[in-house]
Amino acid sequence: MKKVEAIVRIFKLEDVKNALSAKGIHGMTITDVKGFGRQKGHTEMYRGTEYKVEFVPKVKIEVAVSDENLQMVLDTILRTAQTGQIGDGKIFVSTLDNTIRIRTGETGELAI
Repeated sequence: MKKVEAIVRIFKLEDVKNALSAKGIHGMTITDVKGFGRQKGHTEMYRGTEYKVEFVPKVKIEVAVSDENLQMVLDTILRTAQTGQIGDGKIFVSTLDNTIRIRTGETGELAI
């Protein structure tokens, strides 16, 4: 089992969610996050004053998947979240030792 964490642009969330749902991936956790990478923020004008936005708002999508679904999930996120511009985000993959569904007590891949 793997945990996929994708940090993507806010306006790409619905596209990624719909694409993953169409592939049979229905459970995910969404978190509003802020950060910066190579983008290093940007400047904006507000009421005639220029100010620097150092932490860019993004959204983090977390999905637990079986090993056999991992590549499909990665390909789907890459295809739907990519704009080709700096700031498209990152994907992190980590190993899950165990998963437990609280309601039923199911463990492992049955709990995903």
